[in-house]
Amino acid sequence: METLVTVGVIAVLAIIIIAKTAIVVPQQSAFIVESLGKYSKTMQAGFHILVPFFERVAYKHSLKEMAVDIAEQVCITRDNVQVGIDGVLYMQVLDARRASYGITDYTFAISQLAQTTLRSEIGKIDLDRTFEERATINSNVVSELDKASEPWGVKVLRYEIKNINPPHDVLSAMEKQMRAEREKRAVVLTSEGVRDANINQAEGEKQRVIKESEAAKQQQINEAEGEAEAILAVATATAEGLRRVATAVSTDGGLQAMQLRVAEDYVRQFGNLAKTANTLVVPSNLSDVASMIALATKVFEHGNVERMSGGSGPDPELPR
Repeated sequence: METLVTVGVIAVLAIIIIAKTAIVVPQQSAFIVESLGKYSKTMQAGFHILVPFFERVAYKHSLKEMAVDIAEQVCITRDNVQVGIDGVLYMQVLDARRASYGITDYTFAISQLAQTTLRSEIGKIDLDRTFEERATINSNVVSELDKASEPWGVKVLRYEIKNINPPHDVLSAMEKQMRAEREKRAVVLTSEGVRDANINQAEGEKQRVIKESEAAKQQQINEAEGEAEAILAVATATAEGLRRVATAVSTDGGLQAMQLRVAEDYVRQFGNLAKTANTLVVPSNLSDVASMIALATKVFEHGNVERMSGGSGPDPELPR
C-alpha cells in the first residue's frame, strides 16, 4: 500500500514538473526566461522545455500593437485658457528583454510622458490653433515619446487627440464669434451681390446709350447720304432737262416754240399775282408782251454766240 502511495506521489510530482517546464509560447508573443534569477533567453512562438528548478518564465510580453487610453487632463494654452484634452496612444513592443529590464511598467511610463508632452505642446499655441493643428500636435507628441521609449524596447507608432473641451464661457464666446463671422460673411456677400447688380445695370445702360448713339449716328449718315443723293439726282435731272431744252431750241421751230412758252408763262404768272397778294405791281409795259419775248430770244441767241465763239464778254445790246 505504501508503495502505491509513493508511486502516486512521484507521478503527481512528475506531472507538475512537466507542466512547469513544458511551455507553449503563442504567436506574436515573447517570454523572458531567467536562470537562477538571471536573464537566460527570450522564447519566441512555439514549444519550449525549461530546466526544472533552474529556469522559469519571468516576463510575458505581447508583440502586437497596443492602444492605450490617455485620460483627460487640463492643459493651459499660450493665451492662458484651460482646456481638457484626452487621447489614445498606439505602441508596440519591439525588444522584449529591454521592455522587461529597462523599466518597471512601460505602459504607465509612456502614458505619463504622453500627458506631460501634450501639456508642453498645448502651451506653445493659442486656443484657436489647437483645433486647427491637431495633426502637428500629434506628430510632435509621437516624436518626443518615440525618443524616450527607445531604451525601453517600445515603439510609439502614433498619438491621436480625441476631444478638446474648453470651458463653457470660452465655448459661449467662440459661438458668438462664429455667429458674428457668419453674419459678417452674409452682409459682405449681400453687398457684393448688390454691387455686382449695380455694375451690371450700369454696364447695360452704358451699352444701351452707346447703341442708341450709334443708331442715331448711322441714321444721320443715312439721311445725309439720302439728301445728297436726292440733291445730286435733282441737279442731274435739271441739267439733263436744260440740255434737252437747249437741244430742242437749236432745232427747226424750236425758237418759235420757246417764244410761245415764254409768252404763256408770262401771262399765267401775271394772272396769279392777284391770287396771292392784295397788292398788285403792274409793269409799265404791260401790253408789250412782244418785247418780253424778244428779250428772251435775245438772251438765247447771245448764249449761242458766246458758246460758238468761246467769248465771255457781255453783249452790249443786252440790258444790264
